[in-house]
Amino acid sequence: MKKITFSKEEKAAMVARVKRYFADELDQTLGSLPAEFLLDFFTAEIGPYYYNQGLRDAHAALMSKMEDFGEAIYLLEKEPPKG
Repeated sequence: MKKITFSKEEKAAMVARVKRYFADELDQTLGSLPAEFLLDFFTAEIGPYYYNQGLRDAHAALMSKMEDFGEAIYLLEKEPPKG
């Protein structure tokens, strides 16, 4: 599996959200480095579960659309002349 990576801007935004969560929900101050380590842990250890679920959801959506295409193609078929 390809490693899950984010841009510097995305990672900085996620670190800020982790820090804010700890402050708002747990009444604890978390520094940037520990927040980044925690984010890296979740990305490596938990991220693949979310990634795989996203792939399953995308596959299901694609298969649903493919069924729609199959139906549309069937409706385009012409009856050959008899004779």
